[in-house]
Amino acid sequence: MDWVSLSLLCALALASADAATKAWLGALSAAELALVRLTLSGVLLAPLLADLPPLATLAPAFWGWLAALVPLEIAAMLLYMRAIRDHPLSLTLPYLAFTPVFVLLVAWLLLDETVSARGAFGVVLVVAGAWLLNVGHARARDWRSWLRPLGAILEQRGARLMLAVAAIYALTATLGKGAMQYLPPAQFGAFYFALLGVAALLVLALPRPRRLLALARHPWAVLAVAALTAVMVYTHFLAIAATEVAYMIALKRTSLLIGMLYGALCFGERGLRARLPAGVLMLAGAALVLQG
Repeated sequence: MDWVSLSLLCALALASADAATKAWLGALSAAELALVRLTLSGVLLAPLLADLPPLATLAPAFWGWLAALVPLEIAAMLLYMRAIRDHPLSLTLPYLAFTPVFVLLVAWLLLDETVSARGAFGVVLVVAGAWLLNVGHARARDWRSWLRPLGAILEQRGARLMLAVAAIYALTATLGKGAMQYLPPAQFGAFYFALLGVAALLVLALPRPRRLLALARHPWAVLAVAALTAVMVYTHFLAIAATEVAYMIALKRTSLLIGMLYGALCFGERGLRARLPAGVLMLAGAALVLQG
């Protein structure tokens, strides 16, 4: 498959995993959901580790990158699961478009990198989309109320959770780029999720083994979500290897729009006509930032 097909399949798998999590596993806690998305998907990806080079040959710097990545990734997954479990997909997923915006901020603060004109315009589009998602808080005849939609973001717990996820993903995207130089993309993805799965098992299941029993009550749903997540991971790294990272991530972010459609079609979330243009704006902005 070419990188475009792989990227779109990755987006579909991600959005489907989110919808399946919300539909079939909504009774589980965020920690239990994280075990599904990290540990079980890591198990399904384990066959890809057959050609992994001896771990002793990997540079110490590789383990340093992973030591920083793993706790951040687990924290992001816990917040992510809480957001999509408890709040509408159409009001939470679009805020993932802020990830590249936060990446620009991190690069500016840590590396003194400046923003191109295209990137700056992309930021404006992302913010405009966020404003449009909450436009109901503005009043046409009162110009002073036009900033209220942005303030309303902080009043929504789901939006705050997903903004935190976007900020963490901005850090992991930067750190992950450093770690990927030591292994081929497909092998890195499998090894990374296997390591995440073990870490999640130790941190989330070892202190409370009953969490694993909770998963056993929903075997087919758990397997479906883990399989969709595994497909997402596998296609993500295959597509990354075949093209520029920015192009792949821009296409993968179509998962935001697919997730919004799932919200309307599967969960009866209202306001799709008003929210979909906001999602398109945010997606276009994210694409411009990534390619800027």
